[in-house]
Amino acid sequence: MRQIVLDTETTGIDPKQGHRIIEIGCVEVINRRLTGNHFHVYINPQREVEQEAIEVHGITNEMLADKPLFRDVAQEFEEFIQGAQLVIHNAAFDVGFMDHEFGMLGKPSNFTHGICTVLDTLALARQLHPGQKNNLDALCRRYGIDNSHRTLHGALLDAEILAEVYLFMTGGQTNLNLSGNNAGADSQGETVRLLPADRKPLKVIRASADEQEEHERRLDLIEAKGGACLWRQTAD
Repeated sequence: MRQIVLDTETTGIDPKQGHRIIEIGCVEVINRRLTGNHFHVYINPQREVEQEAIEVHGITNEMLADKPLFRDVAQEFEEFIQGAQLVIHNAAFDVGFMDHEFGMLGKPSNFTHGICTVLDTLALARQLHPGQKNNLDALCRRYGIDNSHRTLHGALLDAEILAEVYLFMTGGQTNLNLSGNNAGADSQGETVRLLPADRKPLKVIRASADEQEEHERRLDLIEAKGGACLWRQTAD
């Protein structure tokens, strides 16, 4: 499975007011492993970056003056995300800006969903941790991920952090606590044990020939007594 963890930075918060993308950062994940392949670009938005936005990401108008326009990088960006599942925190924001940019090039209004599927990690986090803070910083604290180097938002850095958060969010095991003992449980009555995303595959110990023969004798006994042998039905 090919996933692209994506983040953008923009001139403001609403593309309907003419705001544009100024940075795109993507990292590639295949079969739950970071490949090291990434896409990163700064973009000249052909308009002023709002001061409030600069205070968030630190990208100034002067920094963008000599950068390419979106139309200059659109094809390479489209090819990078084509056919992948995009993993985005608060996906509606980024996809809205992406569709706006592609729309200015004559693409359909829902172009992104036409070439990719989208997974919103904010929606996923709200399902896993209802009633709690679920921004990227809060998730880093919750999953023990060091983001001390993140003083300002940046698309590539945030995509790299989000990839780690996503793998932790979807790679843990939940103790169902069937005994009713709530010791060590969180506010939802569940205890979560996180497993590292790069853990080694489980060792498979196969049955010996003698064990296989004994197994077949046991199945013969079940069938002789009129029982339904599910193992042999599955094998068929």
